[in-house]
Amino acid sequence: MKHIISMIFISLLLCVLGVSAQTGGNFLQDIISLKLTGVTITAVEDVPSENFTPPGGKKLTNLPAFIRIAFTSKPTPESNIQCEIWMPKNNWNGRFLGTGNGGGAGKISYGPLVTGVIRGFATANTDMGTSPNAEDAVGHPERWADFGYRATHEMTSAAKAILQVYYKRPALNSYFIACSTGGQQALMEAQRFPDDYDGIIAGAPANNRTHLHTSFIWNLIANNQGQANEIIPQKKINLLSKLVIQNCAGKDGGAPGDGFLTDPRLCDFNFETLPQCLEGIKTDSCFTMEDIIVLKKLYTGPTNPRTGERIYTPLPLGGSKLELSAAHLYLFKWVFGKDFNYRKFDFDRDMAIVDSILAPILNANNPDLSLMKARGGKILMYTGTDDQLVPAQDAINYYERVIVAMGGLKQTQDFFRFFLIPGMGHCGGGSGLNFSQGKSIDLIQDSDYDILSAMVKWVENGIAPDRFNVKTFNCCDSVNRIGFQRPIYPYPKFPEYTGGEPKSPSSFRAVDHIRGGVLSPAAVYLK
Repeated sequence: MKHIISMIFISLLLCVLGVSAQTGGNFLQDIISLKLTGVTITAVEDVPSENFTPPGGKKLTNLPAFIRIAFTSKPTPESNIQCEIWMPKNNWNGRFLGTGNGGGAGKISYGPLVTGVIRGFATANTDMGTSPNAEDAVGHPERWADFGYRATHEMTSAAKAILQVYYKRPALNSYFIACSTGGQQALMEAQRFPDDYDGIIAGAPANNRTHLHTSFIWNLIANNQGQANEIIPQKKINLLSKLVIQNCAGKDGGAPGDGFLTDPRLCDFNFETLPQCLEGIKTDSCFTMEDIIVLKKLYTGPTNPRTGERIYTPLPLGGSKLELSAAHLYLFKWVFGKDFNYRKFDFDRDMAIVDSILAPILNANNPDLSLMKARGGKILMYTGTDDQLVPAQDAINYYERVIVAMGGLKQTQDFFRFFLIPGMGHCGGGSGLNFSQGKSIDLIQDSDYDILSAMVKWVENGIAPDRFNVKTFNCCDSVNRIGFQRPIYPYPKFPEYTGGEPKSPSSFRAVDHIRGGVLSPAAVYLK
């Protein structure tokens, strides 16, 4: 009966969509004959070039012709993982590209699908099983596991099988690229499913998930005691950033006139030196004692009040945008219910409860990547030093633990390299360099800039990236688009100014900075 329904569905698709000969009955019947466990094809479209409007989205333009297949994966009865694969009809480069999501996911991310198909990759994305939003997963623990690790693997396995049917051969190589939650997906794949991808790119990885989200609570409580407004307004955060940069810029490897920090770890800033307001006077040009107390909490980070153990790393110095939002607390609602009140969170007892339930399925903290290395897989990780949402210190700490687990820096860099981008915010933006990937189509063939091109070269030609020439762009100047350029190097190397024109890459050289040097979570919070 189920097979009959599937064939009726195929026939309707063929009639309604008018698919091309290449995607005719044989193709669709071959997909059904795959008998992918728990997978249901929900849409097949033969999309002509130029424009496409995704379900519930805005029109996308300047696209090549491609085949769009949407499918649902149900590895458990509770699961409802939505996925799509877009396959170029005429310019497939022979490769598969898995892409990730952001925040609590809950929908297909179409931007990465667009970028991937334009570049010639058969490209897949998933809602991570949390549609329509992460808070709707309350009471559904299997969906938490889907979000944590299963959805990306399910997407990958089914998408590879589908593309093999369409192209009549498997992908030459498989790659994964994503940032933030997508960075968590990337590292989870490397740790749990090392056979899925040949090259994995993890941007600003939210891999220490439960403790990262606990830092959101810590920061909210520190800077909001129930008043109508935050204790420290954005204007004072801007002032703090200005004072920090005045004190440290040019002393951490960057050029003297930089408006951002190259390596915040080298910035020795004393909050006691901040200009203090006179008693009873509050202005945007000074700090009250209450302000300074809050700032010390924000830049010290969450700790267990009973044991004193560090739960997560603090915010980095020099940032001009304080990321405070209760929208990131969905995983606490999974554990404590929809009425969860972050102000009552116990950083000792409640933290232990959250970790006992969610850490095994959400956190990608395992530094042992020996299986990934053994099969010849490669990993590139990047993050910005001005990331106020997922601080770079946590990525530094994870990489240092990988170095120990893999037997040393050289052994690690043979397959896993890490790039810190001076002044970049979360997955892009910020006050310094901008290494946001997949948004500059005119630069996609430039492996000196583009990390995906560099990964392909590393996997397929054995050439490991030793530097990237990072460009910044002027927002609205079509003539002088490039603001300035600067090289970045694999950690622990940083670009150091040697003199000359600060906007020229030739004015910088690679210098080893200190290893580690960050406030890291206690061992109990690295599980």
